[in-house]
Amino acid sequence: MIAPVSPVAAHSRIVRPPGPIVIEIEGVTKLYKMGEETIHALRGISLQIRRNEYLAVMGPSGSGKSTLMNMLGCLDTPTAGRYAFTGKNVAHMIDDELAEIRNREIGFVFQTFNLLPRSDALHNVELPLVYAGVAPHARRERALQALENVGLGDRVHHRPNELSGGQRQRVAIARALVNNPSILLADEPTGNLDSKTGVEIMALFEQLYAAGHTIIVVTHEEDIARHARRVVRLRDGLIESDGPLE
Repeated sequence: MIAPVSPVAAHSRIVRPPGPIVIEIEGVTKLYKMGEETIHALRGISLQIRRNEYLAVMGPSGSGKSTLMNMLGCLDTPTAGRYAFTGKNVAHMIDDELAEIRNREIGFVFQTFNLLPRSDALHNVELPLVYAGVAPHARRERALQALENVGLGDRVHHRPNELSGGQRQRVAIARALVNNPSILLADEPTGNLDSKTGVEIMALFEQLYAAGHTIIVVTHEEDIARHARRVVRLRDGLIESDGPLE
């Protein structure tokens, strides 16, 4: 579990040394059939992501950004090519194995928060631990700590409609981190937030990165991508550029 972080922090440019490869994509293609038409969403891309990285994936509409995000999150599998997660070929996994990776290895943060509206913050954060079979007392303690870590120790019994947009996103981040996943995968994490709250959420991501988390942010916003240390740009299903933030 991460050390507690303050809700707002000045943006720093710490760069952590890359660790071992956690994601390796080689020659991956993804085709979709839409009636008579075949959509080439990904056209043979190759990509490596290491532990300790803070990566942004960018691209215009139709670039393959969402398809790649679904692939990285084990929500979809390649039509062709190889996708290895911690050395294991995802394409050969059955649904239960993919679900296990999604629950234990990848923490998801969505633009729309995806919280249960009738459940308080504590129960929302506990959910991944329920699916993982963690005992009630242990999962309550871990969920409480996760909420404390994102600055919501005083909001644990508030429902989503009793929280601001930024607080709801913090709940979603706490839920994503409660299983201590290998990867934090965020899809447009500030898309439904005002600019001030967006800055606060990205400051929290900065501290999570500094605390040891591997972060992938999928975004179309340049100012959000600039928080990352590496930016992968997609266009027409291909990687247009891939390199450190300048």
